[in-house]
Amino acid sequence: MKILFLVYHGFSEHSGISKKIHYQVKGLRENGHDVRLCYYGIADNGHRCRYIDDVVIKDYGVGTLAAIRQRIDYGCISDYCLKEGIEFVYARSFQNANPWLIHFFRKLRKAGIHAVTEIPTYPYDNEFKNFDRKARLGLKIDQMFRKKLSQQMDALVTFSDAERIFGQRTIRISNGVDFDSLPLHQPSLSQKRVGEEAPLHMIGVAEVHDWHGFDRMMTGIGAYHGDREVFFHVVGGVHPHRMDTVFTPIIHKYGLQDKIIFHGQLFGGELTKVFNQCQFAIGSLGRHRSGITVIKTLKNREYATRGIPFIYSEQDSDFDQQPYVLKAPADESPIDVQQIIDFMDHFTMKPEEIRCTVEHLTWKIQMQRVLDAIF
Repeated sequence: MKILFLVYHGFSEHSGISKKIHYQVKGLRENGHDVRLCYYGIADNGHRCRYIDDVVIKDYGVGTLAAIRQRIDYGCISDYCLKEGIEFVYARSFQNANPWLIHFFRKLRKAGIHAVTEIPTYPYDNEFKNFDRKARLGLKIDQMFRKKLSQQMDALVTFSDAERIFGQRTIRISNGVDFDSLPLHQPSLSQKRVGEEAPLHMIGVAEVHDWHGFDRMMTGIGAYHGDREVFFHVVGGVHPHRMDTVFTPIIHKYGLQDKIIFHGQLFGGELTKVFNQCQFAIGSLGRHRSGITVIKTLKNREYATRGIPFIYSEQDSDFDQQPYVLKAPADESPIDVQQIIDFMDHFTMKPEEIRCTVEHLTWKIQMQRVLDAIF
């Protein structure tokens, strides 16, 4: 089958979202399909361009007019689909519903081309509450048109349990994993037996937002008065405002300057090196702040694929009953560090045993589930 994977933005070499999209494309190709990747980016000469597999299909030029055109001109994509015999379009929502996008998908539908849109998180409105004015305006436009846009789809793909979104039926899948890209956890400190007093090192990897709830982990470390040394390694970008208004006050209040380590963005071997310093991982602890109860986050799956035990607070049916998972309450209470220590003192699963539990969550299997629901 000829498939167009449609993204409304460009890629970053180090972005987790960018990597996920490429793994999804890889999963579709592993199922034997002819997949073309369509995206938007800025060329070396500064021109705003639409690409398919690194070939420019539309050069919008430079300046304000070019920026507007790339947001409303999808004719080059529909022309490509009709010319190349594309049978299925898999689009990833950028919270960008508008009349021009509705027209584009209506044109595909009339031509007999099937289409779905993936909603990365749902509901997502509350995620915009701390964003700038431009982003919130974009959300308002999306809210006006997203139901009509959804009517042009065969279905919406979701990682939640919602059976309908914006009035459209859903295809419920899990975020997937790519085993080739995530090395098995090899902790430099072996799992400790009961009674040993080795330090506990924990890692949280994210482009840190309010819904990650890392402040709950820091407050929990501050409230812990046991004998064990506890360290929290934060890997990923932290906005200066969040650092100044949320994290720094907690660190100073409890004197955690040497306990909370901010590594910034790390990738490849450098990221694996920090993982191997740690024995336990931190998932999202604040999804309730965005009004989300059920979600199948990518991070949980990446932790499990590496083979490291972890904690999170949302509902995730793939992991809620797994023996290598701790569940935190979905509220504002500090995380109970003593509970984590007790858990780890008795934990015996090997990384490869954890990894085996997510073999069914490869992107190859998850993306085929989408196709099976449409064709």
